[in-house]
Amino acid sequence: MKIAVTSENRNTITDHAGRCAGFWIYQTEYADVVDKQWIQLPAGESFHDTNLPQLLRDINVLISGGMASDLRYRLKQQAIQAVSTLETDPDRAVNAWLNGTLEEMPPQSRLNCASHAQNLRLA
Repeated sequence: MKIAVTSENRNTITDHAGRCAGFWIYQTEYADVVDKQWIQLPAGESFHDTNLPQLLRDINVLISGGMASDLRYRLKQQAIQAVSTLETDPDRAVNAWLNGTLEEMPPQSRLNCASHAQNLRLA
């Protein structure tokens, strides 16, 4: 199983999955992490701008600090589980998810996201 975690700075979980371009990719077997790699999406690729970025097409789970409900829906259509959490450490988040103890936040509507609300005001 592959788990992607949003992380622009490589240290903490990014809270806006739609605009994120940096991800930790964890390869797991059962409840163990067997590999971890950081990837950077090419310019112009993100969940916000494309349906599913090429480098993330084989993931099973996406963990982020936040994502809009429409992104959750699009991920579900691709059989990818979407998880929003307040946990800020990528390793702890993945281990907690694997152990079934990661606290999840409810889905966010687009209007709850400051950047989307700003874009709507400009339109």
